[in-house]
Amino acid sequence: MSPTATTHTPLAERLRPRTLAEVVGQRHLLGEGMPLRLAFESGQPHSCILWGPPGVGKTTIARLMADAFDAQFITISAVLGGVKDIREAVERAEAARSGLTPQRTLVFVDEVHRFNKSQQDAFLPHVESGLFTFVGATTENPSFEVNAALLSRAAVYVLRPLDEADLREILRRSSANRSLPAIEDEAAQRLVAYADGDARRLINTLETLAVAAARERRERIDAAWLLKVLGERLRRYDKGGEQFYDTISALHKSVRGSDPDAALYWFVRMLDGGADPRYLARRLIRMAAEDIGLADPRALRLALDAAEVYERLGSPEGELALAECAVYLAVAPKSNAVYKAFNEVKAFVKADGSRPVPLHLRNAPTALMKQLDYGRDYRYAHDEPGGFAAGERYLPEGLEDRRWYEPVDRGLEIRIGERLAQLRALNNQNN
Repeated sequence: MSPTATTHTPLAERLRPRTLAEVVGQRHLLGEGMPLRLAFESGQPHSCILWGPPGVGKTTIARLMADAFDAQFITISAVLGGVKDIREAVERAEAARSGLTPQRTLVFVDEVHRFNKSQQDAFLPHVESGLFTFVGATTENPSFEVNAALLSRAAVYVLRPLDEADLREILRRSSANRSLPAIEDEAAQRLVAYADGDARRLINTLETLAVAAARERRERIDAAWLLKVLGERLRRYDKGGEQFYDTISALHKSVRGSDPDAALYWFVRMLDGGADPRYLARRLIRMAAEDIGLADPRALRLALDAAEVYERLGSPEGELALAECAVYLAVAPKSNAVYKAFNEVKAFVKADGSRPVPLHLRNAPTALMKQLDYGRDYRYAHDEPGGFAAGERYLPEGLEDRRWYEPVDRGLEIRIGERLAQLRALNNQNN
């Protein structure tokens, strides 16, 4: 390659793999005997969906697939394209198939989840007829974002973020390509963390560093200069995507699992990724109600107080109150007894008929209602010994002995359980 070509060709293009063996990462798919590797070696292309976060090689794999099968490669961006682009791809595929030298066509649809149902449906007849091989790339779960009809006609391959070894290999190749000065180990470690599993992000950053280093005539890249050039570290974070919901799920499950360190870690990860602290406050309130419940009723109050503190102080000062709440919820005794009982009663009421309110529980504001025995024989609990009308029935007929709420033997619910046992014993004595 000439010096001019090297200078003006983007680093991403210079480092782009030309063969399957040059692909960095995705060994679970591309290693010997692995599913996607076998698909390449079969000689028979098939439609598929490549699902994974940004910068893990989805476009590269699609291009290599087209090369492996000597297929015409057509790219459609679902962000910018539409039915017109699909129609043009069909025309080009038909022309390639009926030409003097028939050629296969591979249609690569980037961000396929951005297409609506009708746009996705437009591919179906051509995939079924074999006019072209469809390869979709998505950062979102295809189970939710891709039509079932299209999904049933395509294999799904899950791509993973690149690990540290993968990203260091990209650094090595960049140095071997003479694209940038030598990188000290601490700086390399920071670059790997900065990339956060995204090869594209790493390569674009290296190109920025190469330009800055050439301008300053630097022969080595150290950590101090790296931070000076990059500024405050930023992390990839899709606030509307699956990674966001995976991370909040990890926070919730860490709290439920009583691990304060993990709870703090995922809480900070979300803040670091740009999550709205108000959203985190709402989720902490939910955790207090769902997973701590009556085992420690103070947890809900503390969550509400933490949310109010954040509203008064804002970021970053108010974030500490939310962090304290996350730790408290993690170490608090856990009970989902009310949450479970609530859901069970909702399901029961939905499936059951509208049972009449027992007469003795009905209100009797008129003389006619009193004549119909509304409220008759009702026992006023405050007039009973201990403020409890032992033996009184409050559920509809046929449900007298039904129980949904069962306290756990943790936290305050131990005492609640003891109290309920006493009251139920008094009921049994008076029945």
